[in-house]
Amino acid sequence: MGICNGELISQISNPDSPLDIEEFRRQGHMIIDFLADYYQNIEKYPVRSQVDPGYLKSRLADSAPYHPESIETILNDVEKDILPGITHWQSPTHFALFPCSMSIPGFLGEVLSTGFGTVGFNWMSSPAATELENVVMDWFGKMLNLPSSFLFSGGGGGVLQGTTCEAMVATLTAARDQMLRKIGKANIGKLVVYASDQTHFSVQKAAQITGINSNNFRVIQTTKSTNFGLSSDSLHSAINADIDAGLVPLFLCATVGTTVATAVDPLRSICGLAKQHEIWVHVDAAYAGSACICPEFQHFLDGIDGANSFSLNAHKWFFTTLDCCCLWVQDPNALIKALSTKPDYLKNQATDSNRVVDYKDWQIALSRRFRALKLWLVLRSYGIVNLQKFIRNHVKMAKHFEGLIAKNNNFEVVIPRNFSVVCFRLSPFALTGNQKIMSSEEDLNEINRKLLESINSSGRVYMTHGMIGGVYTIRFAVGASLTDYRHVELAWKAIQEHADTLLNDLCV
Repeated sequence: MGICNGELISQISNPDSPLDIEEFRRQGHMIIDFLADYYQNIEKYPVRSQVDPGYLKSRLADSAPYHPESIETILNDVEKDILPGITHWQSPTHFALFPCSMSIPGFLGEVLSTGFGTVGFNWMSSPAATELENVVMDWFGKMLNLPSSFLFSGGGGGVLQGTTCEAMVATLTAARDQMLRKIGKANIGKLVVYASDQTHFSVQKAAQITGINSNNFRVIQTTKSTNFGLSSDSLHSAINADIDAGLVPLFLCATVGTTVATAVDPLRSICGLAKQHEIWVHVDAAYAGSACICPEFQHFLDGIDGANSFSLNAHKWFFTTLDCCCLWVQDPNALIKALSTKPDYLKNQATDSNRVVDYKDWQIALSRRFRALKLWLVLRSYGIVNLQKFIRNHVKMAKHFEGLIAKNNNFEVVIPRNFSVVCFRLSPFALTGNQKIMSSEEDLNEINRKLLESINSSGRVYMTHGMIGGVYTIRFAVGASLTDYRHVELAWKAIQEHADTLLNDLCV
């Protein structure tokens, strides 16, 4: 580090200070060693926590300690009391939900960001925080081959939000205010938001927060014939019905990689339709967007130029720790007009010159962390070639698992795989020996539910489920940073063993 004022060093090295440098150094090494040991031994832990609700209250004291305790004592309690209550998202046999992928540069970038303790709400509060975010968002956008209109270099721009939920609220607020300036605030009750039945629930939450009438939230049904992507014909019918009823179509959330089946909505056709009615289109690619740095997946973004905003979560499948949602907009002024606040004490010459970005005006909250630092470390430490390699390996492992399913008559793939999530279930004609089990759809759903709970309760593997087209579907999501083919095979062995036990019990 650079030369510091001697008096300052003396103050922050004071053992009575909350920031004692020597203790900082010693305890920091201990924490890093603790985490390194954790990752080295992570496969020894049950993937899904096996504790009962309320377990921790009985283990901890009734009140905070009056006198200080050593970091050694605290870490012992972390291992003894906290680890049993953790579901190990970074375990190589965590195949649940979507990945929250970890990496060394992502972790170290988080450490740097936290260590600097910056609060970069506007340019003046920490110029590097703002300007690095400008740079990495353009870097990432170019990797995705986004239209230049989404980049700072092309008149658009990007911002790092915490989560997709925040991106939804920010863009829906911008769309709402943009429309109300045209039709008057008194008509807010006429605004309509559209989503498919596969769209993440965060858009409905955003609609509630932004004051959209709950009766004006349209859930459009999808079908197997479109692989559960949104049909432009169905959307067209819903829009026309609302216009005929005197309502005002406002916002459409399209998805690249839906929550259950990772289905992809046809962006070009639905964006073209939305444009005819001045509907703001937000494209949610929280999970699957990261795959689009690979040229072979970029066709899923065909038509993105017709959208107003686009987001993905780098903390899902881009090896950047939670939280890091990347949001790009074609018209930053729409966000700024809706979210800007200008108290006198935040005014400064840089902001008044209109030469800088004040990210407080691109998000709901005022305060913000230096998220760009960890994304910058990930991009620089791995480079595009290795990031593509990591994602392709996960897709290959999912494809391998899909092949294992296809070879076993007891199982079936429910919907074709797009990325690294395989949706499967016990087949309606699952066989045990010579006896065939014929079940109603409701019975089969219950059998698959029991199978999944049996597997998860073992602690060997963790998967989650979803309902799609009335079918209870088990989801196998590959994406943990430590996962390799050995873990896929281990999971498949566990699945077969639990299925055999369940089917044998049913045949008794």
